[in-house]
Amino acid sequence: MDITGSVALVTGANRGIGRRFVDELLARGAAKVYAAARRPETVEVTDPRIEPLRLDLLDAGSVAEAAARAGDTALLVNNAGVATRAGLVTGDMDAIRLEIDTHFFGTLGVIRAFAPVLAANGGGAVVNVLSALSWFAHDGAGAYSAAKAAEWNMTNGVRLELAGQGTLVQGVHLGSADTDMMAGYDVPKIDPADVARAALDGVRTGAVEVLVDDASRHVKAALAGDPAAFYAGVSAG
Repeated sequence: MDITGSVALVTGANRGIGRRFVDELLARGAAKVYAAARRPETVEVTDPRIEPLRLDLLDAGSVAEAAARAGDTALLVNNAGVATRAGLVTGDMDAIRLEIDTHFFGTLGVIRAFAPVLAANGGGAVVNVLSALSWFAHDGAGAYSAAKAAEWNMTNGVRLELAGQGTLVQGVHLGSADTDMMAGYDVPKIDPADVARAALDGVRTGAVEVLVDDASRHVKAALAGDPAAFYAGVSAG
């Protein structure tokens, strides 16, 4: 897919990785970028091609309204998310449900609403921002890991279902990016702009999976090995 002259919609576009997607899309010549957020007034409009749009993953009405308003969208970037830091055994159940509702049901709801829009505009592409935590669990991020694992396989299922209408569905995995969500974690972090660049490079080449950094590549490579050895390394780290 050629970004030049295209129309894109990015969820969670007011900050972090989402904002970097907006900037990168504009740099690559997008004709318009719908910068979607729960509070669109927080979106900084630095270019006339940016159009703030209200979209709350947990509000089906707002999702439907966004799809109706952004009917020229050809590229959908599902970036919006939440990190409650809830554990699965001792964590608050409402926080755990929020993780699943946001990353799985919320993202799926957006895809379902925009699938006919993408079809009408020639197929286009869906980019789901996932995580290396789609493939392993970490103490202190149990709910997030489970939600991202569900979102990852949902991405695979959606890819199969939308292939017939010519829609590319891409999953993007990374370790940690320097965003508000990761504030307070003392771990190596990549520039959020690197995520946007890698993902959009993948859209251009038709890649269904993008591994942005060494952390995601390491975890993916470890999946074929002994999980006991892998988790021993995680605990030691």
